[in-house]
Amino acid sequence: MNIMDVSVLAVLLREAEEHHGPYEAAAPKHHWSDWYAAYITARQGGRTTDQAVDEASRALERLLGGR
Repeated sequence: MNIMDVSVLAVLLREAEEHHGPYEAAAPKHHWSDWYAAYITARQGGRTTDQAVDEASRALERLLGGR
């Protein structure tokens, strides 16, 4: 498991919260943590905020499509 600095994680969580709002408004019912996890993982992987939003949204579509 990758250990992350608490201050870095806090910044990423706030960033994810900011970007999740527009997604949540139009998305089917889901748990916020699934989207946040995909977003933070993408940001850690070097994606821009826009790329991370797209990646997290696609990840949720795959997850929700399997339910």
